[in-house]
Amino acid sequence: MSTKYAKQDAKAYARQHFRGVWAATATPFNADLSLDEAGFRRNLQHWIHTLKLGGLFVSGKQGEFFSMSVAERKRTFELAVEEAAGHCGIVTSCSDTNLDVVLDLARHSQAIGADYIVVHSPVLHFHHDAEATVYEYYRHLSEQLDIGIALWNHPDCGYIMSPELCARIAELPNIVAIKYSVDRPLYKKLTELAGDKILVSTASEEEWLDNIIELGWQLYLCSTPPFLLQTAVDQRINDYTRLAFEGKHAEARAVRDSLAPARQAFKSARPSGTPQAYTKYWMELLGQVGGPVRRPLLNLTDAEKAATREALARSGLKLA
Repeated sequence: MSTKYAKQDAKAYARQHFRGVWAATATPFNADLSLDEAGFRRNLQHWIHTLKLGGLFVSGKQGEFFSMSVAERKRTFELAVEEAAGHCGIVTSCSDTNLDVVLDLARHSQAIGADYIVVHSPVLHFHHDAEATVYEYYRHLSEQLDIGIALWNHPDCGYIMSPELCARIAELPNIVAIKYSVDRPLYKKLTELAGDKILVSTASEEEWLDNIIELGWQLYLCSTPPFLLQTAVDQRINDYTRLAFEGKHAEARAVRDSLAPARQAFKSARPSGTPQAYTKYWMELLGQVGGPVRRPLLNLTDAEKAATREALARSGLKLA
């Protein structure tokens, strides 16, 4: 059993607590590529106490889970739960190509008191119609686990889960949310089909406000913008989210729109082949702990670092 709610109460618990802006954490490594626990704690404290995020999505693709051992992934979960206790929520990324690893990470998450887990749809080869396979995958996870499960689907895995499939999976008792990284017509349809059974979210910060206003969304289960486009003295994502939840839509749009130069500056220097390294260097320029990426990822070149510094300088973000 989850330490916070019974399995049959997972949906109700999520409806009450799985709210606001939840950012995907980056994982800092030392120069020798070992896990930088002190640096991770420092980042967690900044995200939780300074940026006051609603929750954190720990060790997903942004966090380089694919280059980490199971023991390291568990350790990042533990550190996040410790630092977040009483302050914000934690969803742990248990995605893996091996089902036993998924279940091991999920049970560890339950045991240490994480709020929810997120599991990416399985990587499937030679499949043209994956619906029955994917449904059975999540049905088995739901049967085996008590903790609330968030689905995660993205074109990177080779297929898109249909809104109808997601709605069917949403009927399972402890399926509580989805990070649905698809075009708006698909996630809008899922919201219409099953928005009362599953919290629908997508990764795009630029679409978040419209989805609060037009679709009634309460959750932004996202990537890195909440700690890359906000600082101790400039928290416009938090600000427009709060205004939107208060029904002050015009004010919220004005604040959201004022971030356009920062969004454009961030995109302008981002290399196509090494997004995690770019994220980590931008973090360092904001005073957070970044560090190198692990293979197979590539670190930034000196020229790419210079372009990043120039982009931040024209972003309009307030740094102090």
